[in-house]
Amino acid sequence: MQRRVIPFSPPDISELEIAEVVAALRSGWITTGPRTKLLESRLAAYIETGRTDVDCTTQEASKKYSQRVACLSSATAAEELNLRILGVGPGDEVIVPAYTYTATVSAAIHCGATVKFVDIQKDGDPVTHAPEMDYDKLEAAIGPKTKAVIPVDLGGIVCDYDRIFEIVERKKSLFTPINDHSDPLKDLGSRIQQSIGRVAVVCDAAHALGASRVVGGQKKYVGAIADFTSFSFHAVKNFTTAEGGASAWKHIKSVEDAEIYKMYQLLSLHGQNKDALAKTKVGAWEYDIIGPWYKCNMTDIMAAIGLRQLDRYLGLLERRSEIIKRYEVVCDALGICHLIHHVEGMDSSNHLYLIRVPGIDVETRNLIIEKMAEHGVATNVHYKPLPMMTAYGGDCGEYPNAYDYYHNLITLPLHTRLSDEDVEYVCETLRAVIAEGSRVEGNV
Repeated sequence: MQRRVIPFSPPDISELEIAEVVAALRSGWITTGPRTKLLESRLAAYIETGRTDVDCTTQEASKKYSQRVACLSSATAAEELNLRILGVGPGDEVIVPAYTYTATVSAAIHCGATVKFVDIQKDGDPVTHAPEMDYDKLEAAIGPKTKAVIPVDLGGIVCDYDRIFEIVERKKSLFTPINDHSDPLKDLGSRIQQSIGRVAVVCDAAHALGASRVVGGQKKYVGAIADFTSFSFHAVKNFTTAEGGASAWKHIKSVEDAEIYKMYQLLSLHGQNKDALAKTKVGAWEYDIIGPWYKCNMTDIMAAIGLRQLDRYLGLLERRSEIIKRYEVVCDALGICHLIHHVEGMDSSNHLYLIRVPGIDVETRNLIIEKMAEHGVATNVHYKPLPMMTAYGGDCGEYPNAYDYYHNLITLPLHTRLSDEDVEYVCETLRAVIAEGSRVEGNV
């Protein structure tokens, strides 16, 4: 086939997004404002219903879906604010899989917590092949200092939350909630911990907007499964606002959603008790600073992109599913293990297509990546296990399953700007490079 250039993950921006951004710029309101608030409500409706066409401007829908999602400047900010609102701090432990991106862990460290890594299952989940935590090791890792576990829905594949909730419930006798009411944030965290009464499940759903799983016998969308959830809207994600992210949470008994939402607003805007939109009301200039907090709010320019992305989102997910089906045919024929994005009781958001080439080492894997690039196909690796990174010790010896999963892994391009011809080119290039390696190395 004639050589093509296939980028790994460019954003899919249409004229709809461009027009909405222009309208936001012309409106004179470019920081957090009406578009951000509307996007929050529409995301909350999507998480509950799976629909992107709920009219959240009506009084009924606005009352139902407002203050259920908080849009922020990044998923990392969302992850950190989730933990801070939960009351996680110095002396606490947070459990995370060894196989994830640094944001999962750095957010906990920013809060002053100690991170405990848990290895993944050997060769990943037996059904989806996703690099999920070894749940037996998770259970063993929970101790009296554990305040949260952070499952990662990597690639958009939803973890086994029935199993995770069974574990944290079984270990609840070890859990002691904080009891500190010295300031508004500590007071809220104390009441949330006391209400939950166990280790909190704080999902890293950076990849998983729109994914769903049957949990407790009921189909639920990610964002309505874990106690707290963080989403990423970075430029490489299925749904983008250029940068950006969001926090979502399940209703917590004895704590109003509006109170939790208000704390996200305070934490994301310097602890200021009125945002710019509220201060535009006549005579409403005066404000207070509740705490010396952070600056990570979403702007209306970012939200403008998101509003039109959400209009198109179900179609974008379907296109990704079509591409995955074509990749599966090729990988199955080549004997290459790959993620299974759709199984009974679970539908992925189709974010990443991870493949593992049998019988190769790291050097051969890297050579395959180079050869694909020479043919114009950009690939990637998701991820290098965090214990291998300098910041986290630089040694993966205690997490052999994570290293084994990583050493022969390649991520193929999966995005909605791929044409059918582009997909076929990726497939033909993979076939050719694997065949070439088999002839030259004898080990691919």
